Formats: sequence, structure tokens, C-alpha cells
Amino acid sequence: QVQLVESGGGLVQPGGSLRLSCAASGSIFRIYIMGWYRQVPGKQRELVSSISSGGSTNYADSVKGRFIISRDNGKNTVYLQMNSLKPEDTAVYYCNLNTGRLDYWGKGTLVTVSS
Repeated sequence: QVQLVESGGGLVQPGGSLRLSCAASGSIFRIYIMGWYRQVPGKQRELVSSISSGGSTNYADSVKGRFIISRDNGKNTVYLQMNSLKPEDTAVYYCNLNTGRLDYWGKGTLVTVSS
């Protein structure tokens, strides 16, 4: 069973930065695509960024140029560096691991961008 534990969320002012971390249990983390999603009440959970086992990255247009996803396979951890944060980035951010058959989710970490 895979467990994903996010950390790093909190309150930040517009223009500020946060780094989210997601630590995964298990020994097969390195072979799967990892992603960060976010969700606000009443809206669909959306993909923010993903990173393949080999380090290939994808970003939503809304965050491209501001956010950077990375992974440390040795630590079974994926990161989301969020820069130049905007109020519209406010959401619960979820870590995702997809095996090709199943999705595993963390419980989420709240990011609030506000003055």
C-alpha cells in the first residue's frame, strides 16, 4: 500500500513562495509519474504539474514559469516549488501517484495566498 504525505502548505502573501513536499512510502516510487493537483470548493480537481520517472515535466498553463516540480527518487519525495504566488493559487494541493491502474492520493495541504 502506498501512502503519500504532503507538507509545506500555509499562508503566504501574493508574490511570495512556498515549497510543497510529498513523501511516498514504498520502494517503487521511482518508476511512476507523480503529480500535484489542486482543488477549490465547487470546482474540479485540476492537474498543476507532473513529473515522470525520468524527470520529464508538465505544467498547467496557469502556473508555467512560476512553479517547478522536482523529485528525489532516493528520498521517495516529490516537490513543488511555487513562486510568484497569486490569490488564485489558493487551493488544497494534493500529491498523486499513478501506477497505470490505480491512483494514490495524499490528504492534501492547504495553500492560502492572501494579504
